[in-house]
Amino acid sequence: MNVYFSDFFNINSKDLEEYGAFNISLIGDLPLFIDPFLLFNSKKQEYQKLHQCIIKYLGFLRDKSLEGKVNRGLLKSWFAFKEVKQNWLGFSKVGNSGSGLGMSFANALNRNLHSVFSSFGNENITKESHMEKLCLIDSGVGKDNLSDFTTNLIKDYLLEYTQEFTRKYIDSKLVNEFTVEKVRFNYVTESWESDTYILPNFYGDYVILTPRDMLTKDDNFINSMDMINSFTYIVNTIDNESLRAQINNYLSKSLKDDMKQDERKKVYAELIKELPIIIDYYIKRKENNKDSATSNSDEKVKYSTKVYVEQFSEIINLLANKTSFYDINPTSFDEALERVKYLKTVIEDMDGYRIFYFNGQPIKKEEDLQIMYKLTWYSSKSDINAEVNNGRGPVDFKTSIGSNDKTLIEFKLASNTQLKHNLAKQVEVYKKANREAKTIKVILCFTEQEQNHVLNILRELNLNDEAIILIDARKDNKKSASKVRIDEVI
Repeated sequence: MNVYFSDFFNINSKDLEEYGAFNISLIGDLPLFIDPFLLFNSKKQEYQKLHQCIIKYLGFLRDKSLEGKVNRGLLKSWFAFKEVKQNWLGFSKVGNSGSGLGMSFANALNRNLHSVFSSFGNENITKESHMEKLCLIDSGVGKDNLSDFTTNLIKDYLLEYTQEFTRKYIDSKLVNEFTVEKVRFNYVTESWESDTYILPNFYGDYVILTPRDMLTKDDNFINSMDMINSFTYIVNTIDNESLRAQINNYLSKSLKDDMKQDERKKVYAELIKELPIIIDYYIKRKENNKDSATSNSDEKVKYSTKVYVEQFSEIINLLANKTSFYDINPTSFDEALERVKYLKTVIEDMDGYRIFYFNGQPIKKEEDLQIMYKLTWYSSKSDINAEVNNGRGPVDFKTSIGSNDKTLIEFKLASNTQLKHNLAKQVEVYKKANREAKTIKVILCFTEQEQNHVLNILRELNLNDEAIILIDARKDNKKSASKVRIDEVI
């Protein structure tokens, strides 16, 4: 079954590991991101040089922005970038196409170069400049934007990195010569240059490999949520007595004793906009704890390799070899339902539940269940889309065969506090929004208590629908799959 880079290009996964590259899925993006702080903190000289190149380019943009010479054409040329979809990393759950860094990002970057970036390159609080400032001051810029921006600015390095691996390990019949645009910036002509590379050929497009030690999962080491959560600590470490007094005076007027935590965080966020110098003190704190950035990201990448590659590969092989999962071809609803049922069988009766455990602990993330389901669908003739927004909010997946045959699929953890509300309300909402598309609910539980909780909800709501599938991923009630005859569960 071809799912990962090593499968499609007949590569030993050990060779990829030794080379240092992550074994990406070529079925859909995996939720990993390039963290620019890892480049800054790396002991590798080439990574530090990459970070310096990023800072140099941002300095160039800052100077042009302050000069007021950035028209719409230059904004599009210098500030906006296409998503580098060929690295197969990021947010897309089906396929690998994201939104990229369009004009809204370009305008946000240009706008903030006048404020929080005005002293960029001449910091006197932090040791170095950091592009992550952008996500700290502008809520519309997230980790995926920073990762896309970083990827674009180091694209030449990633392409050379992939080209070297390609020439050494991949059959020449599976590669091609590609011309790639905007790979390096020429400061003399003030324009982006293209170049040509020998790269893996995947259905007429190239593939980019990414070093594991550049990647992280979840949030970047420097992120707005962490800054807000550690706000009080940051203020207490500010050595500027006048600034600290100004902050405390603002807080004494704005904070109330009966304020909820979320309301307090909004006050902190507004103050940071008024006094962006607080960001520098936050980054200084992160610089002082920089070693934890590498150790944290390394653990997250190990988790991603174990779960997304090794354990998900295991369940795909179980589905392929011990069920008829890949032979289904009826209506979209029948196909989706049968695939969920086979998934349930493999998880409950063939040791498949083990893929939901990492270091002995359950992986309680709906996102991971969704990613697994997406990877198992790659052979379907149906059209499947993820996170479809139907005007009433997004659903996890919509599969369809033609315009009149639609099925919605949604995954929930039994521990989700909104489960009862979701079951009672959202199914009907989604049906109306999709012109009576059928809906399948998949609920995953890890304990007997969670299982009983779901059953009680179903009884209370009088729901006895075949399209509500409860999957038991407990490990305390399973017998070994070697003791279960296949004909007992198929």
